[in-house]
Amino acid sequence: MNKKLFSNRLIKKLMLAFISILVLAGIGYTVATLYFSNQHFSETNQRLHANLAKDLIEEKFLDANPIDSLGNVNKALFGDLMHDMMAVNRTIEVYLLDPEGNVQYSVVLDHDNPDAKPEKVALGPIKEFIAKGGQEYVLGDDPRNPSEQKVFSAAKFDKGGHKGYIYIILAGEDFLNTKSTLLEGYTLKIGTGISLVTLLFAGILGILSIWYLTKNLREINHAAERFQEGDLAYRIADDNATDLTGLAQTFNNMAETIVSDMDKIKSLEKLRTELIANISHDLRTPLAIIQGYVETLQMKDDSLSDDERVDYLKKINSSSERLSKLIGQLFEYSKLEANQIQPNKEPFLISELANDVHRNYQVLAKKKNIELKLEMEEKTPLVFADISLVERAIQNLMDNALKFTPENGEVVVRIVPSEKDVEITIKDSGPGIAKENQQLVFERYRQTKTGKEKEGAGLGLAIVRKIMDLHNASIKVFSRPNEGTSFSFSLPVYQMG
Repeated sequence: MNKKLFSNRLIKKLMLAFISILVLAGIGYTVATLYFSNQHFSETNQRLHANLAKDLIEEKFLDANPIDSLGNVNKALFGDLMHDMMAVNRTIEVYLLDPEGNVQYSVVLDHDNPDAKPEKVALGPIKEFIAKGGQEYVLGDDPRNPSEQKVFSAAKFDKGGHKGYIYIILAGEDFLNTKSTLLEGYTLKIGTGISLVTLLFAGILGILSIWYLTKNLREINHAAERFQEGDLAYRIADDNATDLTGLAQTFNNMAETIVSDMDKIKSLEKLRTELIANISHDLRTPLAIIQGYVETLQMKDDSLSDDERVDYLKKINSSSERLSKLIGQLFEYSKLEANQIQPNKEPFLISELANDVHRNYQVLAKKKNIELKLEMEEKTPLVFADISLVERAIQNLMDNALKFTPENGEVVVRIVPSEKDVEITIKDSGPGIAKENQQLVFERYRQTKTGKEKEGAGLGLAIVRKIMDLHNASIKVFSRPNEGTSFSFSLPVYQMG
């Protein structure tokens, strides 16, 4: 048996509680056994001697009166009667009662003491005993010990014009003293025996029961130890079939959460490392350009022509804009990555947003001699989304399309409604993307190249995918080398009411 079973504090407490309950039960059993045994003996004694008082009256009062003509108790009669009774049973006590229950005489009482208080016995139990023929267990008063009740036999007499009761205590003072002495020894023996047997069985049953009942608990403890030792894949098998289903499932869910959180932490750490490396690279290029041209202007300011100075300043400005855009994308993506941006969804016309974007990008398209087209139906339904985030996603896709579309190419914005959603597609006529690299373009700072042509770009598309995630939507890409690239996503149609 596993030694850890006994080192567990909970197991110790369970065993102690179990043994304590059994010991208390053993004590209770002993007390109850003694009590009911004593009651059974008393009831048996009363049943056996139920007719003793009646027989005494029929035999002893046949030729003699218990009370003479002067109203005095026939002490000689009672002396002989008590002698005969004691010859049969030394534990009984015989009392002569008047009709009201007052004790008139008994050899066990000191009637010569003038200070002795007259004893009286309640007649209720006596009448009940006589009425039921002594066949039911009834306790009566003990004249020698008024605070106690004992088994008795009683009968009514009517002799010589005098009435009363013969009242016999079947377990007198001598009997009780002897019984008390014997009971102490009996109690010690039976109590010690039951206690030892109880402790023995309590120990055996306690260990076996607790071992069986805590089997699932030990399995959970074992799983926790395995997990602590580094076995992160260990789980409790059949967690819904154990006695501790809730605890087992909680452990498995906790383990899954911890592993998931560890993976996220590793991913974030990897992201941090990549982010520092990529930011260092991407920021260094425009900064180097700016620094180079600024130093050139400082060193050759007197020898530069106006055209050269303007050209240098344009390049410095272009690099500054690139640097500013990159920093803006970094802040935007970090907020999306940290779930600091929540979509504020509302119904709006995607056709109006597409017209605005188409109009705003016309100037950029003309500079590269790119034809910009907008294809959509006249009646396009309302969509339910965050208009500013959707606009940002379309702008990033447009920037990407114009960046990779060569001169004399074309970029098409297509809006296609259906019953439940509206699909937005931005298609360019650029170099396309190889199939194995199509999903890589959505990863942050993932750059793929074929020859000298770029097929993906920085954070722009990663931001688009994050925006789609916030809308529970997905961004799809379809492309073939030298046939252009299409990016599409769908937004749900706004349902009235």
